[in-house]
Amino acid sequence: MPTPRLTVALSFDHDSLSDGIRRGDSPIKMSHAEFGHNVGVPRILELLEREAIASTWFIPGATLELYPGDTEAILAGGHEVGCHGWFHEDYSALGEDEQRAIQERSIEAVVRFTGQRPRGHRAPYWAFSEATIGVLEDAGFIYDSSLMADDYRPYRVRRGDRHSPTEGSTFGPQSKLLEVPVYWTLDDWPLFEPGMDNGRDGMRPPSQVLEIWLAELRYAHEHAPGGLLTVTMHPECIGRGHRMAMVEQFIAECRKLEGVAFDRLDRYLEASSA
Repeated sequence: MPTPRLTVALSFDHDSLSDGIRRGDSPIKMSHAEFGHNVGVPRILELLEREAIASTWFIPGATLELYPGDTEAILAGGHEVGCHGWFHEDYSALGEDEQRAIQERSIEAVVRFTGQRPRGHRAPYWAFSEATIGVLEDAGFIYDSSLMADDYRPYRVRRGDRHSPTEGSTFGPQSKLLEVPVYWTLDDWPLFEPGMDNGRDGMRPPSQVLEIWLAELRYAHEHAPGGLLTVTMHPECIGRGHRMAMVEQFIAECRKLEGVAFDRLDRYLEASSA
């Protein structure tokens, strides 16, 4: 099989109630989160099956335990499952020992519900502390997908960087951990969801989001042969009807470009390292 000119990875963070349980969210916010389980996941899986697309899902441990049927359906569709915290914790606010305990518990849950050790990880909120890279490498993950030092090329992330306005910067050694880069405008949540503390209004029309995603697609296809375009989505967000219609359009436009393939993150990394 020829190497794709560009691989598109559709990835989904199935947060559901995990974040709200930890924060003690209101019933309204919890109902919004539950939409992901009730509506978003079935719609997404139906679309992926219809389009014969394999994807990657990052699932908090709490979601695995709350909705084991979702994981069964995800696995039945041929999709990858990776770790995403337990209650969608903010690692930047946690100590190293707390992070190690979360990773150990999360990995065990993925093994219990899928029968396989997870290869990938995505940090909730894409938030790291200085200890996080070491914690992930020591936990045995092959890759993480939370950082932004590249766009279409996975890269080896450094461990132990230090930056100080008074003492300058020191770069640590390269770790074994591969980083699959992400970015805000290739994530549905910052574009579609309101109510965050950063003043973002959200609620963009799907036409604007589609314009951004297609511009990235076409640029990567032209300028990054063999590269990877990673899109991040959340069932409670992207599962709304008008947004699902946009995803269908995005897939259709991908298929018009010569040499574009869809794949799971773990399989892309395996193929690219072979």
